[in-house]
Amino acid sequence: QVQVVESGGGLVQPGGSLRLSCVVSGSIFNLLNMVWYRQAPGKQRELVGSVSGGGRTDYADSVKGRFTISRDLTKKTMYLQMNSLKAEDTADYLCQADVILQRGRGVNMYWGQGTQVTVSS
Repeated sequence: QVQVVESGGGLVQPGGSLRLSCVVSGSIFNLLNMVWYRQAPGKQRELVGSVSGGGRTDYADSVKGRFTISRDLTKKTMYLQMNSLKAEDTADYLCQADVILQRGRGVNMYWGQGTQVTVSS
């Protein structure tokens, strides 16, 4: 059974850094796009950034220049390095992964449960 698990959240002061991880576990054939979202209390879910199957990364304007997405396919893991954190970055950060379970089958979308990031002094 495929699972997506985020980790690395916590409390950090403004200007600080955190690195989040998103691990895909279970037997899969191929790992395609992976996406970071975030959702703050009372707000809509917001796309933070993504990495395509080919390794291309894209970011929301609000995090460009501060956040970096990377991926280790051998570990089926995506990372989100967050620098120069601001109070408005406070949110639950969720990972979504597009997965092909078996050769010749379609794409399945999996979500993690999220990891909380709080930026506060």
